[in-house]
Amino acid sequence: MTDGARTATRTGSRPVEAATHCPYCALQCGMVLRATGDGVEVGARDFPTNRGGLCQKGWTAADLLDHPDRLTTPLLRDRPGGELRPATWDEALDRVAAGVRDVQHRHGPDAVAVFGGGGLTNEKAYALGRFARVTLRTRHIDYNGRWCMSSAAAAGNRAFGIDRGLPFPLADLGRADTLLLVGANPAETMPPLMRHVTDLRERGGRLIVVDPRATATARQADLHLQPLPGTDLAVANALLHIALTEGWLDRAYVAERTTGFDEVRRTVAGYWPAEVERLSGVPVADLYATARALATVDRAVVLTARGAEQHAKGVDTVTAFINLALALGLPGRPGSGYGCLTGQGNGQGGREHGQKADQLPGYRRIDDPAAREHVAGVWGVDPDALPGPGVPAYQLLDALGTPSGARALLVFGSNPVVSAPRATQVESRLRALDLLVVADFVRSETAELADVVLPVAQWAEEDGTMTNLEGRVLRRRALREPPAGVRTELEILAALAGRLTDGGPSLPTDPREVFAELGRASAGGSADYAGITWDRIDADTGVFWPCPDRDGPDTPRLFADRFPTPDGRARFHAVTHRPAAEPVCADYPLHFTTGRVLAQYQSGAQTRRVAALRRAAPGGFVELHPDLAARIGVTDGAPVRVVSRRGELRAPARLSTAIRPDTVFAPFHWPGAQRANSVTNDALDPVSGMPEFKICAVRVEAA
Repeated sequence: MTDGARTATRTGSRPVEAATHCPYCALQCGMVLRATGDGVEVGARDFPTNRGGLCQKGWTAADLLDHPDRLTTPLLRDRPGGELRPATWDEALDRVAAGVRDVQHRHGPDAVAVFGGGGLTNEKAYALGRFARVTLRTRHIDYNGRWCMSSAAAAGNRAFGIDRGLPFPLADLGRADTLLLVGANPAETMPPLMRHVTDLRERGGRLIVVDPRATATARQADLHLQPLPGTDLAVANALLHIALTEGWLDRAYVAERTTGFDEVRRTVAGYWPAEVERLSGVPVADLYATARALATVDRAVVLTARGAEQHAKGVDTVTAFINLALALGLPGRPGSGYGCLTGQGNGQGGREHGQKADQLPGYRRIDDPAAREHVAGVWGVDPDALPGPGVPAYQLLDALGTPSGARALLVFGSNPVVSAPRATQVESRLRALDLLVVADFVRSETAELADVVLPVAQWAEEDGTMTNLEGRVLRRRALREPPAGVRTELEILAALAGRLTDGGPSLPTDPREVFAELGRASAGGSADYAGITWDRIDADTGVFWPCPDRDGPDTPRLFADRFPTPDGRARFHAVTHRPAAEPVCADYPLHFTTGRVLAQYQSGAQTRRVAALRRAAPGGFVELHPDLAARIGVTDGAPVRVVSRRGELRAPARLSTAIRPDTVFAPFHWPGAQRANSVTNDALDPVSGMPEFKICAVRVEAA
């Protein structure tokens, strides 16, 4: 089945088959859902990103639809410390509205905050931003995508004038001669992507991976650079240093299509390969081999992901790799360029239309008077009534319940008790709130702390759009109605807006109507959806933004002729390496880093409830080198404690030569004693607000 006319097969009025997309990562693999006598079955679909393949998470995604943990009625806590009890929708919504009015009456509009998720549809992300700015009149809204791609977004904006994770179709990877993956492990995080890497390899291309661990992806590489965590920026500068000294610079491209290179040239002159080897541990020979593989072929692609970005210098690290790509003349050519692998399902679209603290729909800045006037006109409000910029996600959460922070929080599609850095501190801030409202379909760890829990529809029960890692806008199609007692987020927001406003603009609940409004609000912005309609998406395999005209083309590949900057040129920015925010010392002598495993996803609230995934990855672990294990007297499988200045985690040891002897690793999908984010550092990138998830100082000991 393809997108187009055959998007659903119906018997009477009920579809028995629907073409849709996986609810998990930003690859948004195409799949077919079929209604059976026993529930819902997942089938393969030939779609450009996954070409019929799915990972284990995708094949088992329908297992959650009728899970016994599924919430089908609102829950209410009558008093602090009391138990959550079933409630009617009117009772729950009245409680939320009364709590919001009370908090804002006592503390002002900004005393209520909204925290969104990167898995919400475009329609829901847009409605959430509008609800916060128009109904609540609060500046405090941000989302968990701040912890996913914000550093790459900031670097892309300042270099290219636009933020789209991949500015080219995913299939371009298979056309490249060299692919450099920095801090990415798609063999575990998005396995169907590796089909495109296989295309590259079968054509004789080379895969080079930069990662402190010998991951499943690194084991497939022709060359694996294994740097000390937090030294990727120095490695990038060394690669550019080599390209300059060897005469591999694309001088015509730099002169005609970029600006600012002279300062970068002076900066990277100091990054001698031998010095960077001492700093990072990457051998000089490997640095030269990597630079040569990128610079002496016809087509090369540089991709970064969380390993490079989740640092207090993540924006500068990504910028260093963008500098390298620009100097080699890669962006804008088919089969070449720089890109970022977005993580969450709608991490791209989720940030484009109003969930981020400083943005309005269309990726407009909220402090831009022209942007405010345009969006306010669509919303039917006075531009001066719109609040100003808020603060990034961690700062928002860290201030909850304090005199300077919000006193009430509404959470949609996120589980910060597990996913936030320094999670013990965030959990304590959530407990200090006057009102915590969580919309979810299971009792997540965050929902367990809530005063009100609102059950929401799942992905197979709703229509809408998602934007994948390529900037391709896709259609999510419903196979069935939500269970009785369950509502969509659009319905919840509309019901709350009706209770909180007196004759103000209403919020639509029909996702098609919301998408049409989103198109009008985004018109003229860098992420312009004005020319995209559901029918146009259905007629093809999605539509790439920007797409300003319904009768005009979309934009699968950016930068072919110019960059969306005032002068059409990309910007180089000189960046320098700096140490991690928290260096190792005698008390905390090891580096700690985190990541994902194949069978789990994000905070695990969904995947930990799927039996097959739980069997494949039943719990957390601490990966450490056998030499380190011998020094501390730990055997494989023995319980260990990882302790930082912020907290600790306890999990079984997993001995592996895949990791450096000075580094330990833990996945972040589990709560409680195995919560990796009890340990992680909340130091923030000064530009993006990204926390330093990927490195902090710890000690490890037998538990």
